[in-house]
Amino acid sequence: MSNKSIVIPFDRPGCSTALAWARVTSEPESKDKPELIARIKQLLIDQNAVLVAHYYVHSDLQDLAEATGGIVSDSLDMANFSHQHRAKTIVVAGVRFMGETAKILNPEKRVLMPDLAAECSLDLGCPADEFAAFCDAHPDRVVVVYANTSAAVKARADWMVTSSIALPVVKHLHEQGHKILWAPDRHLGGYVQEQTGADMLLWQGACVVHDEYKSRELVQLKAQYPGCMVLVHPESPRAVVQLADVIGSTSELIKAAQQSVAQVFIVATDNGILHKMRTLCPDKLFLEAPTAGVGANCTSCSHCPWMAMNNLVNLAHVLETGENEIQIDAGLIAPALLPIERMLDFARKIKLPARGIGNV
Repeated sequence: MSNKSIVIPFDRPGCSTALAWARVTSEPESKDKPELIARIKQLLIDQNAVLVAHYYVHSDLQDLAEATGGIVSDSLDMANFSHQHRAKTIVVAGVRFMGETAKILNPEKRVLMPDLAAECSLDLGCPADEFAAFCDAHPDRVVVVYANTSAAVKARADWMVTSSIALPVVKHLHEQGHKILWAPDRHLGGYVQEQTGADMLLWQGACVVHDEYKSRELVQLKAQYPGCMVLVHPESPRAVVQLADVIGSTSELIKAAQQSVAQVFIVATDNGILHKMRTLCPDKLFLEAPTAGVGANCTSCSHCPWMAMNNLVNLAHVLETGENEIQIDAGLIAPALLPIERMLDFARKIKLPARGIGNV
């Protein structure tokens, strides 16, 4: 029920995790952080710009976004917030597909990113030309793509989904008698398939962060903290998902941490989320789910190297220079918008709150 295995092209210039980490570790630490933050705040005002940040970027950027009237959230909420905001310039602290989504929903606005080389393994592992050929080979299937894809891939899709709305969308399509072609994350797709019973053909992509979580080591860590709660993003392997107390998107995992009476949480998603969890629940203990163990590759070690490419220094630079503007072929914007709007319309019909349809 799956296509050929797709090798993520980490050897391409500008796309390797090694290069991403090299950029991060070589970035000079600012000795004058308060002055730098003050300068960025003024630049945001001068440029009529708003900063939107993902939960996975550095805590400095998350705090700065909220302090300046921006938002810290999931990628679609970031784009929707930008659409409602009066700012003429959107600065996206995240990875490239998030900047593209913001541009698709806000084509009249300028969208900047601290580093355009901040990619996503799911996006990279689903090249538009190969994906189009895969779709053409299965014309009888409804094409459903995850938000972590390029504008060109979205333009080829019938539906775009986030992890929070994937289950109800696929359930709806299954009840309508449709067979589904799913891309790019095989773990999320497998979870949705198992929960809905839908006929799904899965593209074989994976997130370099979530793919590394280890179930045996997670069992061992749980044993050290009796009564703990395990929070897992469904991009994780099936064996890890089966150990979860809560399975959900970043927003859903944060909400679960706030509402639970548990005092210790093991979190299987990018460790950037721990800043928000610890801020909202300072009296609780949050631990990273283990990535080490038998068969470990640990190219990410619970943190996306591309998310880590966002920092205060390159944020100030992009605001000062106007560099790193997201550009999307005008012919792609309309077809890429259609699957997004279809999802948003469906969310309204089932009365899913806007802040409840975030993806990663």
